[in-house]
Amino acid sequence: MNQDFSSAKTTLTTPSGSYVYYRLGFLEEQGLAKLASLPFSIRVMLEGALRACNGREITREDVVNLAQWTPTAAERPVMPFSPGRVVMQDFTGVPVLVDLAAMRSALQRMGGNPMKINPVVPVDVVIDHSVQVDAYGVENAAAINAELEFKRNRERYEFLHWGQNAFDNLRVVPPATGIIHQVNLEYLTPVVLTKAHGAETLAYPDTIVGTDSHTTMINGLGVAGWGVGGIEAVAAMLGQPIEMVTPDVIGFKLSGKLPAGATPTDLTLTITQILRKKGVVGKFIEYFGPGLDALSLADRAMIANMTPEYGATMSYFPVDELTLAYLRLTGRAEAQVELVEAYFKAQGLFRENGAPDPQYSEVIELDLNSVEPSLAGPKRPQDRVTLREVKTNFYASLQKPKAERGYGLDSQELESKATLSMQGEDFELRHGAVVLAAITSCTNTSNPFVMLGAGLLARKAVARGLRVKPYVKTSLAPGSRVVTDYLVKAGLMDGLEALGFTVVGYGCTTCIGNSGPLPEDVVRVIKDNHLVAAAVLSGNRNFEGRVSPHTLANYLASPPLVVAYALAGRMDIDFDSEAIGAGSDGRPVYLKDLWPTPEEIYQLIDASVTPELFRQRYAEVFAGNEAWNALGAGNGKIYTWDEASTYIQEPPYFENLTRSGNMAAPIKNARVLALLGDSITTDHISPAGSIPSQSPAGKYLQSLGVDGTDFNSYGSRRGNDRVMTRGTFGNIRLKNLMVPGTEGGYAMHLPSGEISSLYETAMRYQSEGTALLVLAGKEYGTGSSRDWAAKGTMLLGIKAVIAESYERIHRSNLIGMGVLPLQFKQGENAHSLGLDGSETYEIEDLTERLELGQEVQVRAARPDGSHVQFTVIARIDTRNELRYYRNGGLLHTILRDYLQ
Repeated sequence: MNQDFSSAKTTLTTPSGSYVYYRLGFLEEQGLAKLASLPFSIRVMLEGALRACNGREITREDVVNLAQWTPTAAERPVMPFSPGRVVMQDFTGVPVLVDLAAMRSALQRMGGNPMKINPVVPVDVVIDHSVQVDAYGVENAAAINAELEFKRNRERYEFLHWGQNAFDNLRVVPPATGIIHQVNLEYLTPVVLTKAHGAETLAYPDTIVGTDSHTTMINGLGVAGWGVGGIEAVAAMLGQPIEMVTPDVIGFKLSGKLPAGATPTDLTLTITQILRKKGVVGKFIEYFGPGLDALSLADRAMIANMTPEYGATMSYFPVDELTLAYLRLTGRAEAQVELVEAYFKAQGLFRENGAPDPQYSEVIELDLNSVEPSLAGPKRPQDRVTLREVKTNFYASLQKPKAERGYGLDSQELESKATLSMQGEDFELRHGAVVLAAITSCTNTSNPFVMLGAGLLARKAVARGLRVKPYVKTSLAPGSRVVTDYLVKAGLMDGLEALGFTVVGYGCTTCIGNSGPLPEDVVRVIKDNHLVAAAVLSGNRNFEGRVSPHTLANYLASPPLVVAYALAGRMDIDFDSEAIGAGSDGRPVYLKDLWPTPEEIYQLIDASVTPELFRQRYAEVFAGNEAWNALGAGNGKIYTWDEASTYIQEPPYFENLTRSGNMAAPIKNARVLALLGDSITTDHISPAGSIPSQSPAGKYLQSLGVDGTDFNSYGSRRGNDRVMTRGTFGNIRLKNLMVPGTEGGYAMHLPSGEISSLYETAMRYQSEGTALLVLAGKEYGTGSSRDWAAKGTMLLGIKAVIAESYERIHRSNLIGMGVLPLQFKQGENAHSLGLDGSETYEIEDLTERLELGQEVQVRAARPDGSHVQFTVIARIDTRNELRYYRNGGLLHTILRDYLQ
């Protein structure tokens, strides 16, 4: 048999033409696979390996290993994955393009061919992360915010504009279009990709990696893929397969249907809680069962969107009749829909009712009838609480210790209250006052059921004479312009606007931390009285310090519940027994009086959500923004770096690059920079939100003459290493246990015992030639696929992290930047070993013999002269990761390959 399985290539004929494809059935005929027993997600991965098998990057052995996947295995082989596309948003897309531009500059300096640095697969950048909610509650809020967005980000946007001209296969979706994952779902993905293959046209499944962890939203449409760090994305763009250990596949069986009163958001939060508790990091989830037919495609996409919140790699929904119906609903060409149907059926990738279920590593079951109205919070998306228990849950969280994700208030502090005067009226604010209510995030704004439900609830509330209190900052940020179109068509925008939910822009806004400033009087009352104020948002993340620096409690909720809590103005309400407020007739109005029925919502969906809306809105998606079109940008292929820029700087990674790589130096006499607990997120490590004026990054910008009003956010400045390194571990809620009693980016220098900012401490250690470590607990690096969490770690001088467990993306990013991820052995951690960060560390010399998953000896010397020696596991899981680490990082490896 040919090494590359070329005999598997055959012809597919559709009503619109003929295509060639690599037939999975060929493997079954050769006795290498039993396709019907393989999970659909593994079959898609298998097609990619079969098609790309060339005996080098992907070998016959790789194909056979995947073809013979079994539900349970003591050890799993490495699986190479060459995605068909890459998607990026601007916060992560800018640093990726900076990396590509810097690689071109480095190759030119070293005598190589800089034009080798160019994407070989289609890449889409969607600008969605930069709009901030400054204006709200007024008719022209979106226009005001868009103007401010361009003013703040012009330099970044000019750089992106240059990138779309300098690199082939790169498109940019301009600002004010929509959120990346919703635009991907509604427009960008063809589900089946095609490309010229000699004189023929090759057809193959769309597969994807994205530099945003919620890339998994597209799994709801039957497109396989997941989020990666920007470092891995560069590799994928340049044709390098992404390697990962072949995963277990957890089957999630759904039955029944959602009861009246429950929303797809409630289902999504329920699944998130179940799977995070189960522990599914590094695994695929595949949904099956009769309950799939009771979900809309948008419901599936919502569940898939939350994959990072429950820690899995991918959440796959197989292509079926519902997929085809959604493609038609969103205005895709009929020829493309026919190709999707013909291809997936020919390949055995189409879910048919009545067909035998695949074999799974484990099966979890959920009856949709059991789902209750729910929120998640106040600090993590997996901490679901039923609506009827929110009041008691909030009170309990006030008194729980901070170490248990509470607020640690004593009995006297519980009684704090204050009077706030706004718009000629006095209001009493207590703990739990809702000061921010945001309909935001692709997770929910992609779903007409919950969006129209919110509009119906708002219309009914206005009809009863209810209004939102002026201290509640309200916002509506649809995930695409189509959402506004169908809300207008349904006659629901007037009610939303009357309650302050005017459109503030088309981007992530509050979900990514761009909630903008709260009114000064509100902030003053919160600060002066130490109130635990609350935000309610329809987002996917509510980690500490993310939503707003002034809302310590943050709850995720469906859009209708966002409106309900905005009306109530407080978290400590029991909607079953307490009225939201008094109507214009003086009578109490309860939530049940406003809640829309499923029948009301479905009637509006049928009448208002049409293919014509999608076709019209996406007709000029790449050229419909005049402000974007008017941007000036250089046409050169090598970027001209500007030393005066505060947004874009050439990163220092390649300054001393040589043609041959050397193994990382041994780690000796290292100090601990930070001793951290569990659930340290990439938000903690590399914040995305506002830049405090007294932080190292804020002081640096002020030294360059940047006014505080023009700081913008950390996320917007990821093209400037000088800002981002100063912001690493700068989250205002970070707790470095070596500096008890503090929150934020503080560290202690040893042996002096002096406390200063973590950045200043790290620079002091660097000047002394001291290597640094981080010690951490479980789930280190959860959250967004943020490459700067690894880049900043490396630039601070941290050589290794020792944690109890890692989230997948961050672990690989650390390796990609030459930082060694080490893992405590099961049952051990810093506390059990008596480590408090005062020690000096020596890690076994691995310069010659580091292997995959190797046990490594660590010796810690305490100040009193005693020692503790323990064993950790090197979390380098694949041969390519080993090669990247030996070269000092993934990008260094690629550059050296191009120089050979």
